[in-house]
Amino acid sequence: MRRFWKRGTALTLPLLVASLFADTPALAQDAPIPPGTDTAEGVVHELYDMCTFDAGTLPDWDAMRALFLPQATVVLRATRTSNTIFSVDGFVEDWHRFIARDNVEERGFTEEIVRMSATVFGDIAHILVLYEASFPDWDRPPQPGVDFIQLIKNDGRWWIVSIANEIPTPNRPVPEALRGGGN
Repeated sequence: MRRFWKRGTALTLPLLVASLFADTPALAQDAPIPPGTDTAEGVVHELYDMCTFDAGTLPDWDAMRALFLPQATVVLRATRTSNTIFSVDGFVEDWHRFIARDNVEERGFTEEIVRMSATVFGDIAHILVLYEASFPDWDRPPQPGVDFIQLIKNDGRWWIVSIANEIPTPNRPVPEALRGGGN
C-alpha cells in the first residue's frame, strides 16, 4: 500500500482520505446540494455542464463549489512543463481570470465530455474523462483534454476530492481507457 507522510507520520491512503473529513463541518455547505450527486458519474456530468455556458451568462460558482470537498485540490496543466495547483476557491478564481482574459462572458464556452471511464469501489471512485473545450465562435477544432477525477461518497452523496488535468499530445496520447466506446 502506498504511504503518505504528514508531520513525520506515515498515513495509508484510507487514513489520508479519512483525514480529509476530520475537521470538516463545511461538508454541510450552505449551497443547495446539486442534482446528480447521488452517483460519482452524475457529479462529473454536473461539473462539465457547469463549465459550459452561453454568451451573456456565467456558471453558478456556489453550485460548482458544492460539488467539491472544501479541501479538494485541482491541478491544471499550465504549460508544457508545469502544472498549477489550486484549492477549490483558487480554481474558481482561475475561471474568473480566464473569463476576463478571453472575453468569455461575451463569447460563451463549451467543455463537453467525449468519453468517460469510471471505476467505483464502495465509497470511492476514479473517473477518467476525455473532454473537448471550445468557444462557439472558434473556426478551429475543439481542444481535447484529459481529467483524472477522484471522488468519495459521504453523507449520502458524492464529492470531488481531486482533479488532475493533462493535455494530449502526439508524444502523450489519450489513455487507452478513453480510446473508444461511449460515455
